[in-house]
This record gives sequence, C-alpha cells and structure tokens, in this order.
Amino acid sequence: MRADDGEGLLVGYVTGPAAATEATVMALARADAARTVVLVEGVSDQIAVETLAGRRGRDLAAEGIVVLPIGGAHGVARYLRRFGPEGTCARLAGLCDAGEAHIVSRGLAAAGLDPAGFFVCTEDLEDELIRAAGPARVTEVLAAHGDLHAFRTIQRQPAWRGKDEAAQLRRFFGAGAQRKLRYARLLTEAISLDRIPQPLDALLSAV
Repeated sequence: MRADDGEGLLVGYVTGPAAATEATVMALARADAARTVVLVEGVSDQIAVETLAGRRGRDLAAEGIVVLPIGGAHGVARYLRRFGPEGTCARLAGLCDAGEAHIVSRGLAAAGLDPAGFFVCTEDLEDELIRAAGPARVTEVLAAHGDLHAFRTIQRQPAWRGKDEAAQLRRFFGAGAQRKLRYARLLTEAISLDRIPQPLDALLSAV
C-alpha cells in the first residue's frame, strides 16, 4: 500500500474495528433532515456511491441526499420506518447484496413502500466492481497502489490456487483492515463511466 493511501483515500470516513457502528451514527446525525436517504449495507458501499457521485459532478449534501450505511441488511426495517411515511417522510432508495435482497423486500413490504429505487448487486458490490473493471484492470490498480505482491501471495495459497481470478480478488478485498474500503473508492474511480455497474449506476440515477 502506498504510504498516503489510507489517510488520503479514506478521509471523511470512519475506519477501524467500530467503523460499522460509528459510520451509522455519523450519517444519522445528517439523515433526519435529509430530503433523500440512501440505505446501503456498509461503509464500502457508501464510499462507492459517494465516489461515483463526485465523478459525475454531484454534491449529494447540497442536494439534501444522505448515504446511510446501516451495518447490514438486517437493520433495514428500522430505518425504513424511521425515514419512511411513519417517520421523516424522506424519499428512500437503497443498494443491497443478492443474499440480503429478500430481507430488504420484506422490510419494504412491511412498511408499505414501493421497491422502486432499491437495487440489488449480483453477489455484492465488490463482485460488481471487479466484473465491470475486469481482472486485468483491477490488477493494474493493485500494482499502482502497492498491493499486487500481496494479491499474488493469496493466489499461491493452496485454498485459492487455480481458482477463478475474480473470486480470488473478492477474497483479497475482504481481507485486511481497510482494504475493502480503499478499493471501493479506487475501483469506482478506475472504471470508465460507461462501464459503471448497473445497480450502482441505477441507484445514483434514481436520486
């Protein structure tokens, strides 16, 4: 990792062991007055959405839009109530992993909300970003940020040797304290705007 990556890439975001909880608290402080609340599972999703917005010249805060990482899909019903018709009456949108789509659907149905504006990633957002960029481009980004050697080490491990490279990359991004967060931004920046993953692209277009 380049020496300036951690501080520079993640400035303004919560990191560390308590990141999931603290990020939710920080976003909630702004969300109660928001016109639109975008519910995402974690901080890496928040980073990707906000990074893409910046690339498109949008200032979400100025537009009254808050991206709220909720610490996993199981808490979605609570936030749908808080910000839906029973709460602040904000416009709601969201992004979730395929494995949690049924939880989000159930929460929307219970709250009587239209699922329009909520989008599902194939597997997860990391999978979407890797496929959109392509493994060759991803390894270029790894090399540029000093992580290619560490990735090659994982590829040589018996459990991962010979596996699909996209699966190896997902495993790599899931390991390490800040790696998933850093590459949520780096990959979103590296993908050309005409190849942005459909769920991420659709979400930002919907708000």
